[in-house]
Amino acid sequence: MNATTHVNGSEEIFFAPRPEIFAMKTHRDVHATAKNCDDRKMRVVLGHGASGTAASMKPYVVGFTRRGINAVAVDLPKGKAERAVPVFIKTSGRGHEVIGGGQSFGGRVASMAAIEADFGGLVLFSYPLHRPGHTDELRTEHLPSIRCPTLFLSGDRDPFARIDLLKEAVKLVPNARLEIFKGQGHGLLAVLEQALDVASEFILTNCK
Repeated sequence: MNATTHVNGSEEIFFAPRPEIFAMKTHRDVHATAKNCDDRKMRVVLGHGASGTAASMKPYVVGFTRRGINAVAVDLPKGKAERAVPVFIKTSGRGHEVIGGGQSFGGRVASMAAIEADFGGLVLFSYPLHRPGHTDELRTEHLPSIRCPTLFLSGDRDPFARIDLLKEAVKLVPNARLEIFKGQGHGLLAVLEQALDVASEFILTNCK
């Protein structure tokens, strides 16, 4: 069972234990709904974490594909997120048929690319709101400029995104939703099936 609350237009869902029940139910529904977007050539383009590569995003790519959503991962240069934005866009292309996203650093890059490339949506897994212990240095400056539907998925024990600060940051994005996974830290591999169900449903619901 899950409980839903709404805060200033942003939706928060807190998931209780036994996520496999939720995943089995929504996977069937999501896969059926995916047929509605087959003709749009919609694609999800994912960036990896700061210490990863495109190959490390394979579970996400495979998971989206199994749900009927085309997905690819892109190798990003190390260093500043700004430097990686052109590389992301070179792979993703531009326009509403692109759903940007990624894990941690890759999600941050995608969120910056979305502003320049006019993406149709964003799915941000474990957005790195701040460095651990540096909650006075928030990575939020660009968030109000995001115009596409945006889904943040985060664990409530993530040292890169203190949950109370993340709730406030999400409100900066005009059309955003926050999914909180209890007991999870930085990275959602332990609940990835559940997270991908939520992300797929979000993408297909916002498919235009």
